[in-house]
Amino acid sequence: MQNSYKKNLLHRLKIARGHFEKVIKMVEYDEYCLDITQQTYAIQNAIKKIDEVILEHHLKTCVKEAIVSDKNVEEKVQEIIEVFKRK
Repeated sequence: MQNSYKKNLLHRLKIARGHFEKVIKMVEYDEYCLDITQQTYAIQNAIKKIDEVILEHHLKTCVKEAIVSDKNVEEKVQEIIEVFKRK
């Protein structure tokens, strides 16, 4: 795993964790429902960004390597399709 990719991914994961921890505290302190909902939207956006970072890295490494070497291209394409089907 490339160091810059790993560093970026960990940073994004920690942001999401921070949002989760905030929601937990908000629920514990009976904060206003819509404020909690706004924070859960932040969680969803953070997870979306995590997915984007992972997908970009996968395309630039694993898929690119498969295309260049002409090995497992169809398999890599199918993997991506399956991930999007589950979304």
